[in-house]
Amino acid sequence: MRHAYVYDAVRTPFGRYGGALSAIRPDDLAAFVVGEQARRAPGLDPARIDDVILGNANGAGEENRNVARMAVLLAGLPVTVPGITVNRLCGSSLEAVVQAARAVESGDADVIVAGGVESMSRAPWVMRKPERAYPAGNGELVSTTLGWRLVNARMQPDWTVSLGEATERLREKYGITRERQDEFALRSHRLAHEAWEAGRYDDLVTAYPGSDLLRDEPVRPGSTVEQLAALKPSFRAEGGTITAGNASPLTDGASSALIGSGSAADHTGLEPLARIVGRASVANEPQYFGYAPVEAVNRALSKSGIAWADVGAVELNEAFAAQSLACVDDWGVDLDIVNAWGGATALGHPLGASGTRILGTLARRLVAEDQRWGVAAICIGVGQGMAVVLENVRATA
Repeated sequence: MRHAYVYDAVRTPFGRYGGALSAIRPDDLAAFVVGEQARRAPGLDPARIDDVILGNANGAGEENRNVARMAVLLAGLPVTVPGITVNRLCGSSLEAVVQAARAVESGDADVIVAGGVESMSRAPWVMRKPERAYPAGNGELVSTTLGWRLVNARMQPDWTVSLGEATERLREKYGITRERQDEFALRSHRLAHEAWEAGRYDDLVTAYPGSDLLRDEPVRPGSTVEQLAALKPSFRAEGGTITAGNASPLTDGASSALIGSGSAADHTGLEPLARIVGRASVANEPQYFGYAPVEAVNRALSKSGIAWADVGAVELNEAFAAQSLACVDDWGVDLDIVNAWGGATALGHPLGASGTRILGTLARRLVAEDQRWGVAAICIGVGQGMAVVLENVRATA
C-alpha cells in the first residue's frame, strides 16, 4: 500500500459571527480555498486533481447541493474535476482528509484537495413541513447555526442536551474548575496572538479577496483573567462555569489541505510536509462528546505504532476549555505541546473547517519545531471523536 502525504494547507482567517466574513457565501469561501490550494502548487495542472472532498456540518443553506462540486466550478477549475461533500459535524474536514488518504493509499488517486467550510453567520432558519395540509396554527422557524434541531422524539433526553450543558456535565464528572477553564482560554488567546506576531500563520492563512480581514477576528490579546472571571455562565444560571469566554466562538471560514501520493511531488512542484501515519474515529455517549478525543488519539497512536512519549506536538480543537482540559488530563501530556499557536477558543470554530485547520497547523508546527510525530484531534457533536497521526518527513531527529 502507498503512503499519503500532506503537501500543503491553507485557510481563510476566521471571522466572528456576524463579522467580517458574514457577507460572503459559504460556497464562495470554499471556492476560494480550493482555488488557492491549486494555485499554491506551482507545477500542478488543475486537471490532474483527482477529487475535491470538503466537509460541511450544516448544509442547510447556500452550501447545499454538494458544496465541494460547487467550489470546483466557482473556483474555475476544469469541469472534469469531481467533488464530494462529507458530514461528520465538527470532524467533517478531518474526515475529508481521512477519505483522501484512503484514496491515495489504495491507488485510486494521486492528488486530492481536502478541506471544509462553514458560515455560521449565514446558516438559515428552517421550518418543518406540516403533517397535514392547511394547518390553522403558526409555524416555527429553527436556527441551523449550531446544535440540535427538529429532534426525533425517540432520542433519549440525555443525548440531546445542548453542547454547553453537555460540557457542564463533563467538567463535573472530571472536576474541571472555572478557574482552570478561564486560564486555559487566556492561554489560547495569548498563544494565538504571539503566533500571529511571530509570522507562524503567514504560510497558512490567506485573506479572502476584497476582505480587509487579515487575521483571525476572535483573537483578544488584551484579555485578562479578571475579565474572563466576570463573565456570566451561558448555559446554567446557577453553578454554571461555561461562558462565552472559555468556549469557542461561532465563526465563519474555510480551510483545505493538499493530499497526495509520494509521486505527487513530481507534478505539484511541492515537497511533502508530513506523512499521514494513522487515524481513528470513535464514539461514546452523546452527552460526553467532548471526551471522545481521548480514545480517538489513543487508538490512532496504537494503530501507528507510536507511544505518547514519541509525540512532540498536539493540535486539539478547543470546542470548550473544559473538554480540552479533560482530554489533556487523561493523556497526561505536557500542556506546552498542546496548541502552541493558540486554539479554537481564540481562533474560532467554523464547524466544517476546523479539522483541516488543526491538521494544517500541526503539519507546519512539526516542521517549524523539528518534531517528528504529532497528532490532530477533534471532538464531534452527538458523541464522536477523531484523530490523525502525522510524521514530519523533514525531521532531522
